[in-house]
Amino acid sequence: MIRHFASVFALFVTTSLFVTAASAQGTLAIYCSSPNTSWCQGMAIGFEKTTGIKVSVTQKATGELFAQIKAEGANPKGDLWWAGPGDAFLQAAEEGLLATYKSPNLPQLQDWAQREAELSKYRVVGVYGGILALGYNTELFDKKKLPVPKCWKDLLNPAYKGEVMLSNPNSSGTGYLMLASLVQIFGEDEAFRYMKALNANVNQYARSGIGPMSAVIRGETAIGSTVLHGVINEIVRGFPVKPILPCEGVGYEVGSMAIIKGARHLDNAKKFFDWALTREAQQIGLDLKEYAIPTNRNVVLPPQVPNLTDIKLISYDTAKFGSMVERKRLLARWEREINTGSAAAK
Repeated sequence: MIRHFASVFALFVTTSLFVTAASAQGTLAIYCSSPNTSWCQGMAIGFEKTTGIKVSVTQKATGELFAQIKAEGANPKGDLWWAGPGDAFLQAAEEGLLATYKSPNLPQLQDWAQREAELSKYRVVGVYGGILALGYNTELFDKKKLPVPKCWKDLLNPAYKGEVMLSNPNSSGTGYLMLASLVQIFGEDEAFRYMKALNANVNQYARSGIGPMSAVIRGETAIGSTVLHGVINEIVRGFPVKPILPCEGVGYEVGSMAIIKGARHLDNAKKFFDWALTREAQQIGLDLKEYAIPTNRNVVLPPQVPNLTDIKLISYDTAKFGSMVERKRLLARWEREINTGSAAAK
């Protein structure tokens, strides 16, 4: 009897350990910086259907997830970081927070996405592209008889006082993209003089990159900073909005992906990494009417995805403005000179 009980108990323990191990191998924790909840969840569901691996998703602004990954550095809770401008990812790589992984699917990607991988020593890769833009509410502009700005400097018009919403670059990747772009367009000191002058027209610095466009579509502000596909998405949904690509030029983001160093489910993170670079995975965003530019060359682009040759893009210096020293310095200067006593405190 005792011998039978011992054998049954041993079988129970062995089976329990097997189930626990299988369960551990069948999970993945993703940190998602896309402001589009449907896209974050769509990628998780698509991967689960393809592999059977269960995915949990934590969604926050790029800067907030960067801070969380850094705080969890000694004991990572997430396995993989997906979406958000590459500048933050490159700094995270430089700070030793991301794992090295060279996916066999890299050759399927556009050259600019592969450059992101090479620049980061294969700790970061591009999964989509986005163009810095402004979005405005056409009904509010008509109602208030506001002139439509064509250039960055047009935003200094006193007619826009209290009508402009921007993102905080310390928490928003889109906000940092705008800051770094303005510095490259005007030169640093002139860019900060411009932002100080523009501050008189700003009603708020939103925590997330989606904040300004959300306020624009709700009619809470007339104009906001965003990315071009963020405006296109809302046009397709039927909102009265239009994009502006300022005449001086615009920067661009390489929406990125990386495996977190010390990931608990490293093999599954690599599987997601490989899958997310495929045509099928990158089609998910387009199917969800998220019109960012895919990095996989084989994705058939719908007409809503912009043609880059029609846009005045600056030669965005990803290496410099994604570096730890430059990002920290610029963000500290923005906080000191723009945010302190600014619209955020009005």
